[in-house]
Amino acid sequence: MAYKKTEHFDEQVTKELMESYKKTIGLLGEDPSREGLIQTPERLAKAMQYITQGYQLDAKEILNSAKFHEDVSEMIIVKDIELYSICEHHMLPFYGKAHVAYIPNGWITGLSKIARVVDVYSRRMQVQERLTTQILAAIRESLNPLGVAVVIEASHLCMMMRGVQKQNSVTTTSAFWGEFEKNETRSEFVKLISARLH
Repeated sequence: MAYKKTEHFDEQVTKELMESYKKTIGLLGEDPSREGLIQTPERLAKAMQYITQGYQLDAKEILNSAKFHEDVSEMIIVKDIELYSICEHHMLPFYGKAHVAYIPNGWITGLSKIARVVDVYSRRMQVQERLTTQILAAIRESLNPLGVAVVIEASHLCMMMRGVQKQNSVTTTSAFWGEFEKNETRSEFVKLISARLH
């Protein structure tokens, strides 16, 4: 039996995006009817819908779908969560890792749900600063924890491919709430995400 890839896209959105991308290719000086470019508008239209699928997802719903009562109040960290996003200023990718922690206040969520929350907000047109605070807010509002911490480290192609063209720069953003606003708790979190324990 032959392999068949199945993906679902909005037909009208795909059609309109294809028309726009075909025109864009021509405006950039290429021939959109050239063999190598004939299917590019369709591929790009579908790729962009996939890359921005976070608009169709609800982070709080994801967290609440695996919410369990548990009497623990120790720090829970999910670190090195890979993320890929699109800079809203130049429509170029930025990519890196998110480190997320929370201190439960009677409720925990499935560990994979934390990673999915990162996906929900990173798969949108973004700035790293807003992405960081959106992840924190979703966890805070859904789980009502004692504290939440989010640190993101990312490389931005808008800085690497154009503009200042700095290939090795990394942008770090952080957001802390509740118990993580205390120096001792925040320091413990930073130490743990920096350590290689495995």
